[in-house]
Amino acid sequence: MMVDNRHATALVIAGVLSVLASVYLSVSIGSPHWYRYTSPPVRAEPNATELRALQDEFLEGDFDEKTVSDALFRMNGTLGLWWRCIQTPTDAHWYREPDPKMMMECVSFTLSQQFTPKYKEPGNHNSGEDMIRTYLWRCQLLLPLVSLGLVVLGGLLGFCACLCGSLSPALFIGLLHLLAGLCSLATVCCFLAGMDLLHRVSVLPDHVGGALGWSLYLALIASPLHMMAAALLVWAARSHSQSYYRMTVYRVA
Repeated sequence: MMVDNRHATALVIAGVLSVLASVYLSVSIGSPHWYRYTSPPVRAEPNATELRALQDEFLEGDFDEKTVSDALFRMNGTLGLWWRCIQTPTDAHWYREPDPKMMMECVSFTLSQQFTPKYKEPGNHNSGEDMIRTYLWRCQLLLPLVSLGLVVLGGLLGFCACLCGSLSPALFIGLLHLLAGLCSLATVCCFLAGMDLLHRVSVLPDHVGGALGWSLYLALIASPLHMMAAALLVWAARSHSQSYYRMTVYRVA
């Protein structure tokens, strides 16, 4: 049975939405702008010396959650799923200038760092593991990869269906996109919950502010796009099935 024009249009729109959602999610995974901090300027040399030591520890030292958090808090840091960045001065005597030039330096999380346990007091290994924060962090790492994997699987099934000239797998592909959208949404929820818990157990310096970054909004937009693609695929599959059933009944009659 030929595919109706309405069904073909729905499939094309669903494919475009799926590609857009996957691109948005992929960009958000690879960028460090999920959360950003704004720190007050430093005007005293002792504070500048302390920040330089913190900068060296952040960029070259061993991974420690407290050190990383302190650097992010005090040096206009940004945090992503795989990257952490701070703003560093280009001049040695930058604290004397009214408007010093700053540059962004980033460090990626290694796979072992991603699975490092979080502690009830960041940096204090004797405080006991914080299971909630640990698994929230791991979920926010794995869920977007699962989401992209589901979309890739759906795309492969859709390609095979096109070669076979069948619309039957559209319902299953739609369910895969629905799960992908839920995984994208769960990623954002896990990240926000993890940041809230981090701020509760950390001591933020005075006059330090925080805000959500554009990368988080990209991941958030990807979720409804996946779900809209799922709705179109499910509708096309159900409608095509009903049309085929009515045509079969008509021919039998």
